[in-house]
Amino acid sequence: MKRFAFTALAVAAGCFASLAGAQTVLTVSSWLPPSHALSSTQKDWCDLLEKNTAGKMKCNILPRGVSAPPGTFDAVKNGLADVSYTVHGYTPGRFVLAQMAEFPFLGNSAESISVAFNKIAAKHPEFNKEHQGVKVLTLFTHGPGIVFNTKRPITNVDDLSGLKFRVGGGMVNEISKTLGMNVTLKPAPESYELLSGGVMDGTLFPAESTESFKIDKIVRHATTFPGGLYNTSFVAIMNQARYDKLSADEKKAIDAVSGEVYARMFGRAWDKVDLRATALMQANGVQITKADAKFVADVKARTAGLEAKWVNDAQAAGLKDAAKVLADFRAEIARQEK
Repeated sequence: MKRFAFTALAVAAGCFASLAGAQTVLTVSSWLPPSHALSSTQKDWCDLLEKNTAGKMKCNILPRGVSAPPGTFDAVKNGLADVSYTVHGYTPGRFVLAQMAEFPFLGNSAESISVAFNKIAAKHPEFNKEHQGVKVLTLFTHGPGIVFNTKRPITNVDDLSGLKFRVGGGMVNEISKTLGMNVTLKPAPESYELLSGGVMDGTLFPAESTESFKIDKIVRHATTFPGGLYNTSFVAIMNQARYDKLSADEKKAIDAVSGEVYARMFGRAWDKVDLRATALMQANGVQITKADAKFVADVKARTAGLEAKWVNDAQAAGLKDAAKVLADFRAEIARQEK
């Protein structure tokens, strides 16, 4: 995997020495606690922006989110905060092209998938058009999706039925349906209450989330898949009107720490906490099952139609040759993981 030294970005500071006038302060919101990898990465982005502009631009990170997770996109679009991030799948049906990053078996690293996501999307302006009203700072994903539950080991497709699972929406909802799972769409922060109260038997998460949402002592079983059973598409965003009012140098400063730079920051942070959470699960006695070749083949057979449907839906939404775009995406992930 390509290495990326964030320290090298300090060189960019000189490029923005001409930023003039009063200090520009961006209002930044997070619907996750400050300790979560996404919140801390967003703060790292703010710190990098401030460093590169010699303090001429900085962030005011709010003590709590300006909206519940599903409303964050519109909250930023309407100016309740200048900067935040959200999950595309929290508003079902709104984002079609972004579902490209949510298919099974994409890759084993949040960093590689996130960087590939940005690289491919940057070549196709249709991805930005799905985000009208906001400035896309970066697109990213979490690490490989895992099946967690409180009841029993899951070793084949048939084991997935009969249990109630929380999912975050988007393509994972469609994947779970094709696998015969009983799922309910709920934001990630509700997982502890749902599982501890027995409302749900399990959840689909990356490893990180077991620690972040404090369910590592509740779940008893985990089933992993090579490349992940699914992934989740995120977007970091800025209010478009706020961005448009910035000076040319300020826009350059924002752009310099966004895109691939920001995608690597998010992906790398997520990979780090995935490793830590996996170790914590093992310490807490969670039984981890690796899906065997037949289980993987059965999942591929049942979910194959979802890619074909996405191709049709994406082309209907204006993305030309969507099948090639998806193939290019997978090829870029493979390059990033070398």
